[in-house]
Amino acid sequence: MTEWPLLRDVPEDEIRHVLQIARDRRFRRNELVFHRDDPADTLHLIRVGRFAVTLPAPRDTVMLAVLGPGETFGELALVDDEARSATVVALEDARTWSVHKIDFGRLKRKHPGVNEVLLALLAGQVRRLSARVAEALYVPAPKRVRLHVYQLARAYADGEAAPVVPLTQETIGQLAGTSRAQVNEVLRQEAAAGVLEVGRGKIRVVDLEGLARRVGAP
Repeated sequence: MTEWPLLRDVPEDEIRHVLQIARDRRFRRNELVFHRDDPADTLHLIRVGRFAVTLPAPRDTVMLAVLGPGETFGELALVDDEARSATVVALEDARTWSVHKIDFGRLKRKHPGVNEVLLALLAGQVRRLSARVAEALYVPAPKRVRLHVYQLARAYADGEAAPVVPLTQETIGQLAGTSRAQVNEVLRQEAAAGVLEVGRGKIRVVDLEGLARRVGAP
């Protein structure tokens, strides 16, 4: 039943209770889900499509993450009354299950066990953030670029042998915490090795297993 790996250890009954109060939300490509500093009142569990998590920067916006099916965003909305900490936009046509904090509060009073769902999602968020901090501190920039391209290729694979990542080199640099020039250099090396092909605003990974070996992925 579980579409979200973060909830694999949560009893199915508790997940079912949460989904019973969830709304089916649909978003068009480039549609805003919420802005940073908006009131936070809803958790989203991604069913279809991908979303960009961004923050404003002095000259532009910086992309922090690309989230897809099986992942979630907005978890803190069910915990505190603070405003949104980032902006989220649909990168393509997408659907989520959305859970409003008022509905979740009522559900908790009736079924306290649903807190396991929230705890699992928050724990997953902490693990993701910890991994990003460790990556920024200890992983060299070229390997970070390869790692993010590999992770994005897996996220965009959809069963394809040669997945296409429809993101610019500048965006990949934002995700990897490095410059566009560094991304370009790494991609040229991987293209020369026959691992990927670079196009305008996209990267086609023709040897996903080869890229996995180069980043040391299991």
